[in-house]
Amino acid sequence: MTDATNKAKARPAGSLSAAFEEKIENPTIEVPAAFREFADTSISQAKESYEQLKAAAGQATEVLESSYAGASSGATEYGSKLIEVAHANTNAALDFAVELMSVRSFSEMIELSAKHTRKQLEELVDQTKELTALAQKVATKSSEPITAGVSKAFNKGP
Repeated sequence: MTDATNKAKARPAGSLSAAFEEKIENPTIEVPAAFREFADTSISQAKESYEQLKAAAGQATEVLESSYAGASSGATEYGSKLIEVAHANTNAALDFAVELMSVRSFSEMIELSAKHTRKQLEELVDQTKELTALAQKVATKSSEPITAGVSKAFNKGP
């Protein structure tokens, strides 16, 4: 037998001290209904907030993946354009070298050199315009998913 049982037997069942010892050894705490309701509400709100946060994180991940995919394809396109420009400039330089080998006088070389320089400067302006337009297109394409995601997040009601 335990000490509690021995103590209970030592005192009469109806005595005040026996009832007090029973309450101390076997406490029963009644939680008020308002507190239980508050706890249940808090738990459900926390679960709801977690689900919203989880959904928002998923959407942010999708937006970033889409943005990176656009940036990746844009970088590939820009790199291809740079290779095309380099190829054209290399061909122009080689053509100029071949033409230079056939000149017969210093004045002809100066004339050929001026013509080549003028042509290359015009090409440089055109190539720069093309590369700038492509860079702007890539930047716009890469930022569209982020812009759409932010707009969607701010326009979404609670």
